[in-house]
Amino acid sequence: MRELVVLAFMTFDGVVQAPGGTEEDPSDGFEYGGWVPQYWDDDLGAAMGESMAPPFDLVLGRKTYEIFAAHWPHTDDPGAAELNAATKNVASTTLKELDWENSKLIEGHVPDGVRALKDEEGPELQVHGSGNLIQTLLEHGLIDEFRLKIFPLVLGTGKRLFAGGTVPAGMELASSRVLSSGVIVATYRTGPELRYATFGE
Repeated sequence: MRELVVLAFMTFDGVVQAPGGTEEDPSDGFEYGGWVPQYWDDDLGAAMGESMAPPFDLVLGRKTYEIFAAHWPHTDDPGAAELNAATKNVASTTLKELDWENSKLIEGHVPDGVRALKDEEGPELQVHGSGNLIQTLLEHGLIDEFRLKIFPLVLGTGKRLFAGGTVPAGMELASSRVLSSGVIVATYRTGPELRYATFGE
C-alpha cells in the first residue's frame, strides 16, 4: 500500500487558491492570485525540491491538471523532469482526452479510485493544488501526510485547504522550520487520536 501526500502552498489564514499567478484561478471572483512569487528564493526552492525528492505519482483535479499540462511539458524549470515523468491520475468527469504524457483518468467514483491507487504497488501519490479534490480526500480519510508551505500573509477570502470536506482529526508534526522569508515549512502526519477535555479535569 502506498501513501497519499498533499503538497500545498497556504496563506496564514488557510487560502490555497491561485498561489502561482494572477490569472491562475479567478473563480468565485478571487482577485488575489499570485501571492507566492514574491517569497520565492533559493531556500523555498530547495524546500520544494525536498518535498518532491521521493519517487512519486500524481493525483490531480481537473483544473490543476489543465494548468500543469499547459506549463510543465514546455519548460526545463526545476521540477519539470519529475512532474513530466510521473504518472498523472486525474479526477474529472468532463475531460475525455489527456494530452500530457503518462496521464490517465481515475475510473469511477473518485474515493474508490483513489483507494485502488493506494492499494497498488508503486511510489507515493502526491496531490499538488487541486483544492476541490482535496475536500473529497479529506472527507473520506484518504490523506496520510501534509507537506505545507505556510506564507506570512492573510487574504480573508479564497478557497481554503481545510474547507467543506474537513472532518475532525488529529495531526502529528513530523518536521518544521522557518525560512528567512518567514515562510513556515511543516510536515504533518494524519492518524493521531483526537481527544477532548476541559481544563481542571
